[in-house]
Amino acid sequence: MPDFSEDYLLDKQVKIFQPLDGYRASTDAVILSSLISELKSSSTILDVGSGTGAISLCLAERFKDIKPKITGLELQPELVKLSNQSAEANGFSDFLTFINANIADKKNCPEPCSFSHVITNPPYSEHDMPSPNVSKAFAHNGKDFKLSEWIAFCIKMLRPQGYFYLINRAEALPEIMSCLYGKMGAINIIPLYSKSNQNAKRVMICARKDSKAAAVIRQGLTIHNPDGSYNQTAHKILRIGLSLDNALHD
Repeated sequence: MPDFSEDYLLDKQVKIFQPLDGYRASTDAVILSSLISELKSSSTILDVGSGTGAISLCLAERFKDIKPKITGLELQPELVKLSNQSAEANGFSDFLTFINANIADKKNCPEPCSFSHVITNPPYSEHDMPSPNVSKAFAHNGKDFKLSEWIAFCIKMLRPQGYFYLINRAEALPEIMSCLYGKMGAINIIPLYSKSNQNAKRVMICARKDSKAAAVIRQGLTIHNPDGSYNQTAHKILRIGLSLDNALHD
């Protein structure tokens, strides 16, 4: 087990253990988790490429009263151990579990069509110069990684009419849309802006399997004020833990 730190998410509502030298969760994970605004106690959520567990931990905190079944899949075994430690430390281990699995060869992966929600923050690019840190390189660039195959796996894990959520670079949008075409509908595209008057560097996607509803480009989310602080909406998501819909309309 690598040396790790004890950190916090959602203004210290959630404890998370992370490697001191390796992959560490970013604000992207917390923002992506905010796309899920409603769940039932019978809901099943799969977090593909869960890393240190930030997405699942945020969801577990927000929906701890109903305890939906949340499963994280992660290739790096040391991150799985830390994530399960985090789940236990927060009192989530009865409904949140992280599994060491390889989606490329399907080893230890769940059965297809098993989940009502699939959420993922995949590696951003197979073309970037990889980090010299092995853990970071796996998380950010993947090994033999193809975004289209990653998305195809996520879609297979979804039940009919299930919901899919993803965050990635804006430049990947054409590839993402081609992967969803004919399989997913009700596609919501949400641009993410670091500051106002800048181009969006990230996009979030929400879609529904087998739906025929039209795609929409939703109001974008700007994260920072000109001085670098979080703006009001981002603060509600990153510190208070509101869903995106609630943060926009609260």
